[in-house]
Amino acid sequence: MPSPNIPENAADTRFTVTHKGVLAIAVPMTLGYLSTPLLGVIDMAVIGRLGDAALIGGIALGGIIFDLVFTTFNFLRSGTTGLTAQALGARDETEIRATLLRAFVIAALGGLLLIAFHSPIRNAGLWFLGGSTEVQDATKRYFDIRIYSAPFLLANFAILGWFIGLGRAGIGLLLQVFLNGLNIALSIWFVMGLGWSVEGVALATLLSELATTGLGIIVILTQSQNGTWPAARVVFDKRLLLRMMALNRDIMIRSFALLYAFAFFMARSADQGDVVLASNAVLQKFIMVSSYFLDGLATAAEQLAGRAVGARLRPAFDRALKLTALWSFAMAAILAIVFALLGQHMIDFLTTNADVRDYAKSYLIWVVVIPLIGVLAYQMDGVYIGATWSGTMRNMMLVSLAAYIAAYYALFPVLGNHGLWLAISLFLGLRGLTLLAACPKRAARTFSS
Repeated sequence: MPSPNIPENAADTRFTVTHKGVLAIAVPMTLGYLSTPLLGVIDMAVIGRLGDAALIGGIALGGIIFDLVFTTFNFLRSGTTGLTAQALGARDETEIRATLLRAFVIAALGGLLLIAFHSPIRNAGLWFLGGSTEVQDATKRYFDIRIYSAPFLLANFAILGWFIGLGRAGIGLLLQVFLNGLNIALSIWFVMGLGWSVEGVALATLLSELATTGLGIIVILTQSQNGTWPAARVVFDKRLLLRMMALNRDIMIRSFALLYAFAFFMARSADQGDVVLASNAVLQKFIMVSSYFLDGLATAAEQLAGRAVGARLRPAFDRALKLTALWSFAMAAILAIVFALLGQHMIDFLTTNADVRDYAKSYLIWVVVIPLIGVLAYQMDGVYIGATWSGTMRNMMLVSLAAYIAAYYALFPVLGNHGLWLAISLFLGLRGLTLLAACPKRAARTFSS
């Protein structure tokens, strides 16, 4: 952390952006983020070994409901990153620490509310997503255990966002690998060793989130021995709280819209039967891998763009934009090649069901091209989060979502499941293009004020 002796608002005018600086954040965070889809892949593979398509669908729908719930609170990660990076750029030690404490308060309140209202949340999710009776039963069993991880998961969002905002990618890697590594080990043990089915996967997640919160707090206290923590009056400063709430509101709307898009995808998959649902769920793991693989560079964009805004350095901002875009497209091309060469083997690994395997392989081309189509959206999201341009990011997401829904209803009657995949591909591509188009005007306004 910066020295507590640094005067507030003494902007870091020496801050520059280099290829090395981009990769120093992106590489460890990519490795850390990749452990998250790996967890999803392992969970799918463990349940898939039981040979029941309904259990695969239950895990998929349960995951979608939790994504809708928890990613709606993802502002705790991304909002904390942007505000912390800007405070770092301004070299404001007090605000760096106050940002974390405000995020903790929101995490505690949000987590307890989710537990209190978990039954209506679960029922609404099942009503929206549909699925067979067997799929819904598996989803309920999974949901009713995992929901108790809510306060710890949200606290982990805040902790990770804070360390990313400080540019401490190595600590972020440590926490992500610990969280997902422990979760993977427990999932395998509970399901394959003890035979606990979907309940074992849910309990593994709960215990892993709890352990990671404890580790994160220990690391924070160890890293923050110098200096003092701000008083309650600073943490609850009305102006800064309102700023954080406005930022979080916009990011929450954006996150909810994003998850709605994927929930809509899974719901329309469920309409087509258990085999199509399971096949699209397997293929969606490829998209998840893509998003987390590319999120390492989006994280670099968040930290570098936010720090440039805090330091009031337009050249550093422009260079962060260019270098993170360059590396993002390079990574997307690598992903596309890997999926093209190994995709069929990955599908075989994820499920033993012959019908699901055959159907998923016939749609493999979509997950090969989606990394190239969606890469700009991930990178530009990082820039906008770091710069805290949340209003524009929210608006462009809503425009893209409306276009996606319209495209589905136009394409599905003609192309069937291929129409569904084309519609979500258009959604990802349009998000990136609209954010890119709005970026020059937002940057001019930010750095001229």
